[in-house]
Amino acid sequence: MKMIKILSSVFVLLALTACGDNGVGELKVWMDQVQKETQVRVKPVSEPKLFVPVSYEHGNLIDPFDASKLMVVFARLKAANDNGLKPDFDRPKEALEGYPLESMKMVGTFDNRKSFQALIQVGKAVFPATLGAYIGQNFGKIVSISDTKIDIVETVQDATGEWTERKASLELQEAKK
Repeated sequence: MKMIKILSSVFVLLALTACGDNGVGELKVWMDQVQKETQVRVKPVSEPKLFVPVSYEHGNLIDPFDASKLMVVFARLKAANDNGLKPDFDRPKEALEGYPLESMKMVGTFDNRKSFQALIQVGKAVFPATLGAYIGQNFGKIVSISDTKIDIVETVQDATGEWTERKASLELQEAKK
């Protein structure tokens, strides 16, 4: 048994040495020939364009970096597009206006025969909210309450300082079991 392993190992070694260098020499000759015949073509780099600096003569021209220039444009836009929409800053704030809308969860509803109320949880406290109540830090006003959702219209300022409305909502959060 041991002799068979030794003989098979010797046979494999002889077979491998017989495979030798066939084809490798031909390959090297072909590679050398191709390398001699190949010519490298490099496109020359074009000359750079001449830069001519221009001086800024401010004289009676408007300074392009003046911030008041933008303020004038924004004032014109505001005057042209004034929609009369802005929040009432003089009214007293309600309890739910002290929290961001993202921190609130609708956890249920309550009908006391006088009004249909939503129950909103902020942290560990639960607050009742009625139709028309203000909510969130963006002057949000509750416009509808259903069993599963509260619809809110927020009054926010855009980049030009103009007041605009955007819709938001709170959906009922199912209890985790």
